[in-house]
Amino acid sequence: MSAYPQDRWAWIEIDLSAVRHNVKAFKAQLNRGVKMMCVVKADAYGHGAAQCAKAMQSVGADQFAVATVDEGVELRCSGIESPILVLSEPPVTSIPDLVRFDIMPSVYTVDFALAYGEAAAAANKVGRYHLVIDTGMTRIGVRREDLLEVRGSIDFHRGLECAGTFTHFATADVLDNWDFDLQVNRFIEAVTTLKNAGYELGLVHADNTPGTVLHKDIQFDMVRVGIGLYGLHPSKLTIPRIDLQPVMSVRGRVTRVIYPAVGDGVSYGMTWRVPRNNIQVATVPIGYADGLARCLSNRMDVLTRGDRVRQVGNICMDQFMVDVSAFDHIVVGEKVTLLGEDGEDRISLEELGRLSGRFNYEFACLLGNRRIPKVFHRKGQVVSVREDLR
Repeated sequence: MSAYPQDRWAWIEIDLSAVRHNVKAFKAQLNRGVKMMCVVKADAYGHGAAQCAKAMQSVGADQFAVATVDEGVELRCSGIESPILVLSEPPVTSIPDLVRFDIMPSVYTVDFALAYGEAAAAANKVGRYHLVIDTGMTRIGVRREDLLEVRGSIDFHRGLECAGTFTHFATADVLDNWDFDLQVNRFIEAVTTLKNAGYELGLVHADNTPGTVLHKDIQFDMVRVGIGLYGLHPSKLTIPRIDLQPVMSVRGRVTRVIYPAVGDGVSYGMTWRVPRNNIQVATVPIGYADGLARCLSNRMDVLTRGDRVRQVGNICMDQFMVDVSAFDHIVVGEKVTLLGEDGEDRISLEELGRLSGRFNYEFACLLGNRRIPKVFHRKGQVVSVREDLR
């Protein structure tokens, strides 16, 4: 597996077996009858949406969620037939694609809903949507006091069908939190108000990745699991409660090795200088344009031959340098692991996030930004390769 690709200096490995494991782990957390919506927005948090969605679907994913209509269309074109929800209300100009590809929008304005219903009816279809309720995160959704007015203004339309009702929790990653409890109570009250008024709710859902694990009593009809599917924990509290496997590894090859003179500077600004004789410096072709935060300069380790070595000098747009003096002789083409396992050691997204002051999932999205080719494998065998940019 690690021998691929011989003609590329850098690549990302995506372990589809780990994806399947993580989906099963979350399904084991669900109460009986609860469905699972897998969130694959932002190209599956940088992991490759189409390939990951197929792996998730093979082990029981019921629905998928994306951030944009284009992301939904990409899933449809890859062969995904399960329900797909856009987690916001898209522009009116995207309505033709919603109808054509049977993608559900989130709805929270009357004008958009009616335009969507008209387009669906004109195509002899019913436009299914999910109603979003703002319970306190102040991001998207219908305000609670406006719920009955909004539903009353759109429910007459024969081209519309409410397939779901949801909210999003801002603090589901902690326990005994007043803001979380307030959001839960507001959501339950809102759902009850709509139900008592005779409105169809569709699938009711609110729990996200941490909520699914930490707050099982409010899983409702469906949960929305995102970052946990990729082996990343949203909170320290979830670590002992669910076994997740990391999905992404990032590797490169040494493109140059030299023994610079004592006192020579390395990279822009010469923030690191060669301290003594026989220092071996190697160049690896991954940089901040690939999502490697420049603030990690002179602070991070990488793995070579199963051991840690220190990155030195400022990280460049397309390259970084490493002090590999611990080894007798590093050769051009030798593998370097920026993220993932090599031997008995591992560099995790949590480690990179901690050093850079960023979230682990922010780092995943940055590293998986489509510039570096992705190699998808299952049980050690390459399944497919995706090259977006050369």
